[in-house]
Amino acid sequence: MNHADAAVGGASGDDMTWESWKPKLVALDIDGTLVDHDGYLPHEIHAAVHRILDAGARVVLATGRAWAGTKIVFDALDLPPGPAVASNGAVVVQYPPMEIICEVTFEPADVIDRITEMAPRALIGIEEPGVGYRVTGEFPEGDLSGRVTVVPREELRELPATRVIVRDPNSTEPDFMVLARQLGLHGVNYFIGHSAWLDIAPEGVHKATGLARVCADLGIDRDDVLAMGDGRNDIEMLQWAGRGVAIGDAPAEVRVVADHVTGRFADGGTVRELDRWFRRPDAASAD
Repeated sequence: MNHADAAVGGASGDDMTWESWKPKLVALDIDGTLVDHDGYLPHEIHAAVHRILDAGARVVLATGRAWAGTKIVFDALDLPPGPAVASNGAVVVQYPPMEIICEVTFEPADVIDRITEMAPRALIGIEEPGVGYRVTGEFPEGDLSGRVTVVPREELRELPATRVIVRDPNSTEPDFMVLARQLGLHGVNYFIGHSAWLDIAPEGVHKATGLARVCADLGIDRDDVLAMGDGRNDIEMLQWAGRGVAIGDAPAEVRVVADHVTGRFADGGTVRELDRWFRRPDAASAD
C-alpha cells in the first residue's frame, strides 16, 4: 500500500484497511477504464459514475487524451461543470465553458531532432490545447480528435509543446519501448501507449501533477482521492492517490504500484471497484 495506509488505519491486507474510508474525489482514466479501445462507453459505467455524483463526490477525468478527445467522454458521461486533466497532466481545463486553467509546455526542438534521427519513418505531432494537432503526416483514422493540420517538421520544432506525440503504425508496442530507451531523452517525461505510440511531456508533468492542481483548487486532500487507470501513464496517479486501483488489463508494471487490482474492463472491473464505495453498505467487502 502507498502513503494512504496511515490515513485509513495502517492495518495489513487490502480491504480491512479501507472499511471506514470514503473517497471525496474519483479520478478516472478514459481509455481502457471508462471506454473500451473502440471508444464504447458501457451504460453500466455511466450509471456507476452517476452514483458517485449522487453521493456528493467529485468525478474528474484524468487522461492522456487532448481536450478535444476528453470532451467527447465528458459529455457522454453527462458530467456536471468542473475540471478535467488532459494531455497527461500538461493541460487542466474547466468545462463548460472550456477554459484552460493550467498549461505546461517545453521547447521540443531537441526531442524532434532526436526522434527524426532514431525513427525517421515515425509520425510526429504537437498538440494545440483546445484546438487539435499539428503533425508531420496523416495519423491513422481515429487516433486524433479535433483539428489536424499537416505542417513541415521544421515548423513543429518552433512550437512550444504540452506534449510531443510519436506514432508509427508499422511498429509494435515492444518496438516503441526499445525506441524510448534508445532515444535517451532528458528533461522530459515519456509514456508508452498500448500501440506504437509515445507521448513525450514536460519534465515532472503527469496525471498526478494535474490532479494535485485540481485538488488544491477544490480543497480536497490526496488521501481522499480514488484513482483508477490501466496504462503506464497512470502509474504516478495511482501512486499519488489515497487509493490507486489498476484495471485488470493493465501491464504488470502498473498493477504492481496499485493498492488494488480490480477485474478486467470487459468483465466489469471498473464498475465493481466504484460500487465498493458508492452502492451497497457492504460494498467494501466485495470483489
